[in-house]
Amino acid sequence: MTSLETAEEFHARVAAATDDEGRLPVAIELMPGWDIFPFELDGLRIKPLEPLSDNEPPRRGEDPADCPCQQPEDPERAARFAWSNERWVLVDGGMKLPVTLLLQPRAHHDLADLPDDLAAEMGILMVAIAKAVESLPSVGRCHVGRYGDGGAHLHPFFFGRPARMPQLRGSCVLDWEENLPDIPDDVRRANAAHVGRLLVERLGGTGPAWEA
Repeated sequence: MTSLETAEEFHARVAAATDDEGRLPVAIELMPGWDIFPFELDGLRIKPLEPLSDNEPPRRGEDPADCPCQQPEDPERAARFAWSNERWVLVDGGMKLPVTLLLQPRAHHDLADLPDDLAAEMGILMVAIAKAVESLPSVGRCHVGRYGDGGAHLHPFFFGRPARMPQLRGSCVLDWEENLPDIPDDVRRANAAHVGRLLVERLGGTGPAWEA
């Protein structure tokens, strides 16, 4: 079993990717290349405001029949389950923070139409996930985000904000995340597995798929 990465080890790995001035390279092809990135790279100015759209952009799964939850389970996705039970799955998000997880109901729901029983259970799950994420030695805080602009299936995020790196506090942690070096697969999986095992201890269910 891979030992959990410490805050010092995470920081050292990030520092090793910096230049002589201690700066990380800008990952132009990631967030700055995304159409919703709000700044122009030249001078880092705010982009001009675009005209009002006629409609909200369509999301994947607006028609439940087209949602991946209605299709046979993708083996690659199932292999990333850090925890699951008969109603929920917690998926390793594969990002560059110490841990990033997505919580999803197995049935097709978005936040606004989540039935009361699942809503109550989600609250318990969110508390348990946050506590488990914050028990990682490389994590200072668990940030929780729900956006839902790309997919109509509920998928709140849990981001493990790196410990003792004050520059990465607050809402800009995801801007930093795009430019961090890749986290080794074994480290990311060890952190996600730690969360999954703690959820099994607290709430039952099934632990990390890659340890089955």
